[in-house]
Amino acid sequence: MTTQAAEAQHLVKLMRAQFGLPDLMLHLTRLLAVGQPVTVDEVAAAGGWTVDQLRTELARHPSVEWDDDGRIAGFGLTLRATRHRFTFDDRTVYAFCATDTFEFPVILGRPGVVESVCPATGQTIRVELAPDRVLSVDPPQAVVTKIRPDHPVDDVRAEICDLGSFFASPQAAGDWLTHHPDGAIAPVHEDFEITRQAITQLGWAAK
Repeated sequence: MTTQAAEAQHLVKLMRAQFGLPDLMLHLTRLLAVGQPVTVDEVAAAGGWTVDQLRTELARHPSVEWDDDGRIAGFGLTLRATRHRFTFDDRTVYAFCATDTFEFPVILGRPGVVESVCPATGQTIRVELAPDRVLSVDPPQAVVTKIRPDHPVDDVRAEICDLGSFFASPQAAGDWLTHHPDGAIAPVHEDFEITRQAITQLGWAAK
């Protein structure tokens, strides 16, 4: 087994363990990508769950974002601005972390453009994606930081997503790796392929 395949399997295992309802993130991504907050009833219907089942699961995740009307505004894919922007079909949504942006074109089956900012240099990073591959990276040496624990965490955004960023180069990410020795950095093409394989294994890739 290649290193990428092993990392993809690890990501699949982590995502299955992290969420008590199978395919929760799939349905939230597709529904929120329309560009409007969604009701708990809509998500429950999409997943084939009862409203009580879904509310119980969502209550386990403090990072779920809600609007004033009690609708879901973000979880993984969010309608609220973050430093990770994904634009497709003349529509812009946002992501909790860098790797989340790689999931979106695979799940939605749509090409798009990711724009983010390097926390170390302030440089804008632009990644053009197709559902099955990276089309361009600017700057070409940009990397992704990531945390991949061996067990579920209490707050996926605080403990995993907030640590996943785009950096302009491996050197720019050096301090991050010093402060997070249990983390990893990877070239954009590599992390996209790991993510694509994981999403495909989960059965979430657009047909």
